Amino acid sequence: MTRWPVILGAALCLAAVADPADRLANPAQEAQARSLFRETRCLVCQGESIDDSDSPLAADLRRVIRQHIASGASQGQVRAFLAARYGDFVLFRPRMTWTNALLWTGPFLVALTGLGLLIFRGRRRPAPTTDLSPEEEARLEVLRAPTDTLTTELSFKNASGLTER
Repeated sequence: MTRWPVILGAALCLAAVADPADRLANPAQEAQARSLFRETRCLVCQGESIDDSDSPLAADLRRVIRQHIASGASQGQVRAFLAARYGDFVLFRPRMTWTNALLWTGPFLVALTGLGLLIFRGRRRPAPTTDLSPEEEARLEVLRAPTDTLTTELSFKNASGLTER
C-alpha cells in the first residue's frame, strides 16, 4: 500500500519536467516537435539533444521549433530552418551535401592518394645496377685472391705466442 504514493509522486514529477504551458495543444504536433527535439543538438552542451538539455538556449530552440510546427511547417522545413540559421552541426543527422560527403570521405581519399603515390614511385624507381667498373673488379680480385698460408700461420703463432707465458 505504501508504493502507490511513491508511484503517484514519481508520475507528478515526470509531468512537471516539461511545462504544460510550453506544450502544443495538438498531440500530433507535440509528437512531431518532440521528435525534432531528439534530433536537434544543444549548441551549449553539444553532446545532448535539446530534449535532454536544461540550458536556456535549448529552451529557446524548443520554443522556436514548437512555433514552427504550430504554424504548419513540416519537420523537413523546420530542419532546413535550423540548418540555415545554426549550420548543419545543430542536427544530429545532418543533410547529405557535397561538403559533408567530402568531410567524411576526405581522409580516405587522402590515404588512398598517398598509397597510390607510394606505389607509383616504387615502380618508377630503376633497379640498382650491379655492373662493376674494371678498376673495381681488379680490386675485388685482389681481395678474393688466396693469401699465403705461411703468412697466416706465422701471424697466428705470433699472436698465440704473445698470449702464452
